[in-house]
Amino acid sequence: MIHQRIIYTTALLLICLHTSLSFSFVSSSLSRSAASLHVSLNAKKQSTSLQQQLSRPHQRLPSSIHHLPSRSSTTLHAVEGDFDPDAIKNSVNAVQSGSIKAKLRALYKFTRPHTIRGTILASIAGTTRALIDTPGAIANAQWGTMLPRAVVGMIALLLGNAFIVGINQIFDKDIDVLNKPFLPVASGEMSGKVAWFAVLFSGIVGPMIVYNFFPILLFKLYMLGWTLGAVYSVPPIRTKRNAFAAGLTIATVRGFLLNFGVYYAVKDAIGAPFGWSPKVSFIARFMTAFATVIAVTKDLPDVEGDKAYNISTFATKVGVSKIAKGATLCLLLNYIHAIGTGLLSKVGTFNPIPMIGGHAALAVMLLTRFRELEPEKLASIKKYYKHIWDLFYLEYFLYTLI
Repeated sequence: MIHQRIIYTTALLLICLHTSLSFSFVSSSLSRSAASLHVSLNAKKQSTSLQQQLSRPHQRLPSSIHHLPSRSSTTLHAVEGDFDPDAIKNSVNAVQSGSIKAKLRALYKFTRPHTIRGTILASIAGTTRALIDTPGAIANAQWGTMLPRAVVGMIALLLGNAFIVGINQIFDKDIDVLNKPFLPVASGEMSGKVAWFAVLFSGIVGPMIVYNFFPILLFKLYMLGWTLGAVYSVPPIRTKRNAFAAGLTIATVRGFLLNFGVYYAVKDAIGAPFGWSPKVSFIARFMTAFATVIAVTKDLPDVEGDKAYNISTFATKVGVSKIAKGATLCLLLNYIHAIGTGLLSKVGTFNPIPMIGGHAALAVMLLTRFRELEPEKLASIKKYYKHIWDLFYLEYFLYTLI
């Protein structure tokens, strides 16, 4: 029991650290003035020139960034999605000066927080759904054993997530210099050695946890996701170069494996037999389709860099406007499918208010935000992509209610 308490306490501290960093970075970005949020015309020209120079594969970002003129009065730090060269430069300087806070910020960005939040929500929602679906599970659960095991499972999932997004940043460094210069490997906030250490640690410890704490089926599924996530970025296979293979990879890992795995693990932990309930079947279908859309729309802000490095995506082939329209249509059909499932199922199978009304509300939100999209503006494209992730998060909230 002592080692379980240690694991539980450590995990809570890690989750609290992630949460506190999230609030810290959100607050810092909100506190910026309008002048700080929009780079001056001169800075924009310098940034464009920098990106053009860095389009050569062997050009390194840190050495170029240090020659940018700095604003002596600013204390801005680069956050997820920040293209401000001054903020990126300050973040690199802070890491090089030995700041622990800056290094933690870089590690936080390295985990790609929006994907981490999706994994955490999927875990919480799947656990809640499994307990609700099992009569007497909540009242009779051995919480002293279940909670530590649940947290250990959460850590394993987060390590798997960090492994996949981390190895992608290592092998996509040159592309990210163009598309995502705010990422720590591309900007120089995190060295290659530190990045590899984080990836290897995550890629080794995660599977070890699953192998020792969970059924062999879950270990096999975990390693399937681990492998698919690795070959997505690592040559010579590098499935991200093929639009269809990339979409299938992300849809399989985030759509099916994650949701099925969490539900199965909770059922195993409480000693209940696994069964495909209508709710689990629905979320597996719905989220697989949703993850497919994410797999396609994630490339919308990255067209320039992908073209420069011959990365074939639907966005580079078809164009931003058509992909956004197609993605919105696919998600709308997904919501119609959810509403239809609620209407056509036997009475009592689903809670009609969240299943029908909730998905109708999210469909309206989707269309409203699509109407705000300006395909020719990068900021608007990024905002549209962020809205898709917001809808992804909200679906897990509905999952606990349906």
